[in-house]
Amino acid sequence: MTEQVPQRSQEKGRFVISLDFEINWGVRDQQTLAQYGQNLLGVRQAIPAMLALFEEYSLRVTWATVGLLFFRTKQEMLSHLPAVRPQYVDTNLSPYLVMDQVGPDEATDPYHFGYSLIEKIRSTPGQEMATHTFCHYYCLERGQTAESFRADLEAAVQTAREQGITLRSLVFPRNQYNAEYISVCEELGITSYRGNESSWIYKERNEEQQSLYKRGARLLDAYLDLSGSNCHSLTDIARQFPYNIPASRFLRPWSGRLQALEGLRLRRILQGMEYAARHGQVFHLWWHPHNFGANIPQNMAVLRRIAEHYRNLQRTYGMVSQSMGDLATELQQNTSSTSVV
Repeated sequence: MTEQVPQRSQEKGRFVISLDFEINWGVRDQQTLAQYGQNLLGVRQAIPAMLALFEEYSLRVTWATVGLLFFRTKQEMLSHLPAVRPQYVDTNLSPYLVMDQVGPDEATDPYHFGYSLIEKIRSTPGQEMATHTFCHYYCLERGQTAESFRADLEAAVQTAREQGITLRSLVFPRNQYNAEYISVCEELGITSYRGNESSWIYKERNEEQQSLYKRGARLLDAYLDLSGSNCHSLTDIARQFPYNIPASRFLRPWSGRLQALEGLRLRRILQGMEYAARHGQVFHLWWHPHNFGANIPQNMAVLRRIAEHYRNLQRTYGMVSQSMGDLATELQQNTSSTSVV
């Protein structure tokens, strides 16, 4: 019997990874250090492990980083805070009201500083430093405004610029995409952002609008196909600027409680990647480094399976690894060349 050669799309599939790097700034309003501190400390082992694997498999990754992590000392941090700050109705959401809890530097407070980790990321080939806003800004919460969002993003851009980094990609904290703020992003140099999956269960909402039903549906979708592959064509992504590079799947952390379902969770991701590779589309995987902060060997084993699958898809279908910035640059170049013609 003649072996069938897999069909290739004329367009190469793209494998995009983005990480929401936030340590305690992203969870402080939901969990205490007593509850989640070990996961946050584990980030300092998880990130070097991830970087080593990314380098081994030549994976280009976007690190959407909270601006407050960029500093060496609290004094530096305080001197860079924006003058205009979000006045959330739920005051628990504002990190500016708890600055007294921040230690003097990274050595004494590993929960609120990330300068040394950012240096490791920057020294690893193919890694893109991006923004997760300056203060883990919530774009849909009551009390915040376009003015305070602009001030926040300006602070993030300026802080990065002082360290020789140009921010081009953005991930909205808690996936609170706000269409009214896209023009601000463009003005400040952002060329792409991570939008949400198209299914109703992933529609952007603030914390008050969350429900156990919707959370449960998202959990179930991690194991069973409720929302489809969530892959997207370059043509669709190129329709607007800054480019929306939508999420395809959240890489949930390994769970001993759900260990019996691990095969389903992994298969859901691998099938989406293969769909993108076969059809010349984009598969966008994301998670937080602190998701790997506990059960690091198990989480890294899952990530290695994903990396191996990418390598196989690369060999079979020509799939390529791109950061969000890479993809946006390619789309801009394609647009420029088309307009010239």
